[in-house]
Amino acid sequence: MLRYLTSGESHGQALTAIVEGFPSGVTLDTAVIDRELERRQGGHGRGKRQKLETDRVIVDAGVYHGVTTGGPITIRLVNKDAKLERLTEPAAPRGGHIDLAGAINYQTGIRQVLERASARETAMRVAIGALARLLLRELEINVFGYVVEIGGISAPPVALDPSVRDASPVYTQNPQADPAIVAAIDAAQEAGDTLGGVIETIVTGCPIGLGSHTQWDRKLDARLAAAVMSIQAIKGVEIGLGFEAARRPGSKVMDPYRYELDHPREDRRFGFRRPTNNAGGIEGGTSNGEPIIIRAAKKPISTLAARGPSVNMATKAPAPAAYERSDVCAVPAASVIVENVVAFEIAAAIVEKYVGTSLDAIRTAMAAMHELNRERLSHWAGEV
Repeated sequence: MLRYLTSGESHGQALTAIVEGFPSGVTLDTAVIDRELERRQGGHGRGKRQKLETDRVIVDAGVYHGVTTGGPITIRLVNKDAKLERLTEPAAPRGGHIDLAGAINYQTGIRQVLERASARETAMRVAIGALARLLLRELEINVFGYVVEIGGISAPPVALDPSVRDASPVYTQNPQADPAIVAAIDAAQEAGDTLGGVIETIVTGCPIGLGSHTQWDRKLDARLAAAVMSIQAIKGVEIGLGFEAARRPGSKVMDPYRYELDHPREDRRFGFRRPTNNAGGIEGGTSNGEPIIIRAAKKPISTLAARGPSVNMATKAPAPAAYERSDVCAVPAASVIVENVVAFEIAAAIVEKYVGTSLDAIRTAMAAMHELNRERLSHWAGEV
């Protein structure tokens, strides 16, 4: 089982994680991880905190001469803006945040709650997802995320090209939409407001059979949805057509098959082709060989420079909500976070299916399963 735990506060000394079950034999390229951390800190609309931090991963355990050992991997990100003990208690909770509910739930002050609940924690999840991508890269599985909407302005992808996304100030695949989105973010900042948006992630190269239909908690789409929904401020997740599927007749939703006789031996779809991918690469909780498509809706950040009405915790009198340094729009950053939590879940499903303690063992198991399925399909006679 591939899993992890994180710890740390937004303004504490560091964020820390232990990743367990990561196979041996994977070259740990910290430059890849640092690049993802850098992308998370970017995007038009980010706040001043991102200028204070320069996230660089520190690997304290689980690696020998730059290669994973199979033992637990300990990862650390040092907070340059560490000042937890000097920060004061907010006088009034912010609507849309965990402030009040968390303080009541844990019988603490608001500060102890918001520091752990902060989206700063996602820096560690990006680092862990980037680590998982090093494994996926070895298995020719790619995860690619981008923004498709901010503040109600649509930016449908015109090409799936990392260079286009990386050149965009808001991480879209639509350069024509970028100026309007940037202007909307700037207008929100002037008004003391914030903007949300929609993110899309595509996974290509997945073999058929990740996840399972046999139990609810083994379904790949359920696991992906849970992982993405766990990201701060994400309020909705779609697979494939998502909610649009509910508006169409079945004939416009199902994905028909055709067969390609002269498909390559290494084809992970075994020659089966579909003109559409409305299912988003997952059927019955199992990957079907088509690209896995996930969308996430991120609400606007509830910390407003203009503040909002609240209640003073001591006097219970009306008071403006507390203000914590924040972003106007973190949708571009969220696209990086979604991309990397998805990468981790795909890697976890790979480790689960092709049980192996090393990269070589997983490769061998994948190849053996592929040949077994090729043999069975060539002699298919149905079940009796």
